[in-house]
Amino acid sequence: MKRSLYSRGSRLVAWLGAILVGCVSLSAQPASPAVESLLQKGRQALEADDFSSAAQAFEQARQHAPENRDAWRGLLLSYLRGKEPAKAVAVGREGVARWPQDGELHHWLGQALFQSGEKEPAIKHLRRAGELTPKRSEVHFDLALVYLSDRKYKLAAEKLETAVRLQPNFALAHLLLGRAYQNTNRTVPAIEQFKTALRLDPAIPLGHYHLGFAYESLGRNAEAIAEFKKELARQGGLARRQDTPEVFYRLGHALLETGRYAEAAENLRQAVRLAPRDAEAQYDLGKALLMLGDAAAAILTLRQAIALKPDDARAHYQLARALQKVGERAEAEKELQRFAELKKRQQESGGMAYRPN
Repeated sequence: MKRSLYSRGSRLVAWLGAILVGCVSLSAQPASPAVESLLQKGRQALEADDFSSAAQAFEQARQHAPENRDAWRGLLLSYLRGKEPAKAVAVGREGVARWPQDGELHHWLGQALFQSGEKEPAIKHLRRAGELTPKRSEVHFDLALVYLSDRKYKLAAEKLETAVRLQPNFALAHLLLGRAYQNTNRTVPAIEQFKTALRLDPAIPLGHYHLGFAYESLGRNAEAIAEFKKELARQGGLARRQDTPEVFYRLGHALLETGRYAEAAENLRQAVRLAPRDAEAQYDLGKALLMLGDAAAAILTLRQAIALKPDDARAHYQLARALQKVGERAEAEKELQRFAELKKRQQESGGMAYRPN
């Protein structure tokens, strides 16, 4: 089964949860000179990303003028952007209780709840924000982020479609819409969205990766290989990037599928070096080494793949082939028996018929 980079663990939530769309759009309300001075100080601190000072200024303004909505909005946004979701949630809940028709308060409260891991309440407030401010693309985008984190791709696609209709040049929204399409088996429109995102922002992170993944899922491996190479070139091949091993893996896998075994092994070695506990990368590397005639190295790698994923029938089959190559017939027979057992278990559990590849 092909893997999507964003499906691994909580990486998507960690990355997308850090994106705070929207800006400081505090409405003008009558205020005393002292309160207005504090509000201005808070705005300036927000613009300078000094969230602690911003929160202090807005809190002082709120204490002086509890009915000044700008102070509440500013304080909520300061806590939100300062990654203090618990404080943001507390202020946001009290704020929307005072001003239930304020779309921005609902929006930012929804973001704070999402940061806190409270997805259902986040959805409730983001939906309400969308009802109150239906023409703000960032509200629909942020609701889509929650749906994506919960793998509700159809709902995410609907919100992202609205976001890009309202803001056609929103490159990240196009990229994520493509991912939502890809995960609902709409690969052709996904490709168009990835291309649009790259046209709008040629350096957008993972743009070429996702386009390559879509091509690969259609069996268009040559195009996939070209895109994966572009993604690595964009990243500069930096090992410190968390997503680099996955790109090396996908490139190596596509090269393996096209019979370019030496290139496949080179990239799969990089994937294994950066992510040694990736059983799929270990398996593919073992298979590539076997195809290159290096049975001894293939045995070591395939044993590592099996240690990481003991029930992977494919690895036992390939290990049996490698053992046969070096004359270890008794060990090869054991691996073939294990392969047959796992294959039978898969069939009995209702899995698809297995074909070793």
